[in-house]
Amino acid sequence: MIVHSERDGVAPPSKTRVKICGLTRPEDAASAVELGADAVGVVFAASPRQVEVAQAVRVLENVPSYVQRVGVFADQPAELIREAVQMCRLDWVQLSGDESPELASSIDAPIMKAIHVRDAGDVEMRRGYPADAFLLDAPPIDGQMGGTGSAFDWSKAEDLPWPLRQVVVAGGLDAGNVGLAIERLRPGGVDVSSGVESSPGVKDAEKIEAFVLAVREADRRLR
Repeated sequence: MIVHSERDGVAPPSKTRVKICGLTRPEDAASAVELGADAVGVVFAASPRQVEVAQAVRVLENVPSYVQRVGVFADQPAELIREAVQMCRLDWVQLSGDESPELASSIDAPIMKAIHVRDAGDVEMRRGYPADAFLLDAPPIDGQMGGTGSAFDWSKAEDLPWPLRQVVVAGGLDAGNVGLAIERLRPGGVDVSSGVESSPGVKDAEKIEAFVLAVREADRRLR
């Protein structure tokens, strides 16, 4: 799994998991896998990287089972989420909008709840949300829920109500700052989209490689 949930009953992972998100092309998914991604994500929410279910199936078609598949949604019908889970064989459903706890509980897949961090209260509001993992992201810009290239104030996430192994950090990460984020917050995983792109939805293999290497170097320093 991209992160370990409480129900896994295992020790925290020995490495920070890497999720490459916002994939729109099969060749970029292949590059992410080859370069060491632990998870890949496709965006069904409104975004420059938005894909339909049929396109997502093609993007994820050759992703091996040891790499987790994540679908990103924001205030979309439960029927669409269930269709995507089945057709794309999603391992995780990331809810990035204002989805109710009832909707989250109705989805038959592990839930990753995105929290757009403006202040510590945004984290506290989601303390009891029925999710297996929590993704900390920057606030929306012009209605875009992620992939904006903006970071949030990491100091607002230094006191979290969940085990760190259940936390994924996103928002403006790239090879230059992801090591600092890991050293500061010690999350179970990190998520990148625009930070490894040449244009929205088009990934750059050299940037992916540099990002993964920066994560592994941070892990080495922390060990």
